[in-house]
Amino acid sequence: MESSTIMIKDVPKDDRPRERMLQLGAAHLSNQELLAILLGSGTREESVMTLSNRLLMHFEGLNLLKDATIEELTSIKGIGTAKGVLLLSAMELGRRMSQYKPNERYVIRSPEDGADYVMEEMRNLNQEHFVVLFLNTKNQIIHRQTIFIGSLNASIVHPREVYREAVKRSAASIICAHNHPSGDPSPSQEDIHVTRRLVECGKMIGIELLDHLVIGDRKFVSLKEKGYL
Repeated sequence: MESSTIMIKDVPKDDRPRERMLQLGAAHLSNQELLAILLGSGTREESVMTLSNRLLMHFEGLNLLKDATIEELTSIKGIGTAKGVLLLSAMELGRRMSQYKPNERYVIRSPEDGADYVMEEMRNLNQEHFVVLFLNTKNQIIHRQTIFIGSLNASIVHPREVYREAVKRSAASIICAHNHPSGDPSPSQEDIHVTRRLVECGKMIGIELLDHLVIGDRKFVSLKEKGYL
């Protein structure tokens, strides 16, 4: 018995996302079309383009879709385990590619350099992460480590945890960064207090805190530029 599942080949040729990608390039395709290519087929009741559109509407766009679980995906009619795993794999691969750093050591010359290094990884985190970049005498990053996860306060962000790793790595200086899940990088009084404690401890140890960056959604604040260092 011939299946009545609606495939991409059943869509008029000019509207097929695969053909449009080959002709125009991936950058010219909509989110709906890219998802349709990954899904491959629709259901007996709807085309793959309709299914991909319903998927986007269910998650209110890519921002929520990128954090979807396999259970959430497969709860949608038309998305089985195979399609769900394929979608998760594509999203994870995209995440890893966006976070990829070349093997050559990254040099920090400005607050923008530091923010660029951590922005894609940190801007969408659902919890606050306190990250330290450890630099050598040439301001090259020799190590990056998440020291704390959770709301920032002086009792949790203890300087000894930060500088113990700096001494272990023979770092000449450090840059600290933490994200605000709200997307607003405006520093709080606790951010300023933590920064000043780290500056004081760094001076005693001889490892300079070059900056403390507060990461928002595609924007950041440098506490050094604000005069708190």
